[in-house]
Amino acid sequence: MKRRSLPVAAALAASAALLLTACGGGDDKSSDNDKIAGADQGSETPKESAASPGAPTEGNSDGVDLSLPKDMNLVFDWDKPTDKNEAAAMDDAANFLRAIYRGVDKRTTKDAALSTYATGDGRHYAETQINEWLKGGWTGTGTRRHYDATTRSAPNGNSVEVAFCADTGKFYGKEIKTGKVLESEPSLKDFNHYKIIMTKYPTGKDLWQASSVSVETEAKQCQ
Repeated sequence: MKRRSLPVAAALAASAALLLTACGGGDDKSSDNDKIAGADQGSETPKESAASPGAPTEGNSDGVDLSLPKDMNLVFDWDKPTDKNEAAAMDDAANFLRAIYRGVDKRTTKDAALSTYATGDGRHYAETQINEWLKGGWTGTGTRRHYDATTRSAPNGNSVEVAFCADTGKFYGKEIKTGKVLESEPSLKDFNHYKIIMTKYPTGKDLWQASSVSVETEAKQCQ
């Protein structure tokens, strides 16, 4: 059994309150009768600034180190929307996931990347995820593919729902002590559907933070 599936299940059980009721995608982005659940959560100041000048930046403009080990590959196979805010929110949703797996690799929930790209329930979700990997004594290895992304803006323009599929069929848990890779046969459990509410950080800086997360496991629409 792939241990990488266990942290997802545990995180969902521990953070059921994070589930959203909004649906992602489509062109219906601004209806007052179709507000994005969780979109009214405010941003919080990153506990650490984006990072000191000269710090490594893994493909982002926020000065945050998002580097991952070579055997931990997160692929984002999606097209950016034409809307500037939605494109920025999508980029930072990807950075939020990178921050989670950087925390898994670094064995900490205190990394500057997580403080930068997560707030509120999004931060809680990320910490729960990371802690499950830590408690299990695992890290991750392989490739996680993210695809079929859609975006939807809240009427106030300060929140964007980013929805997408994830295929974890080639992403495995690896025991820290032994280096053993925990593989399993492919199954529907490899496919999850995410809805992440990205909230604009209230400064002139073009930063979006994950404020709420919903994950549908065994998502048939992602096969």
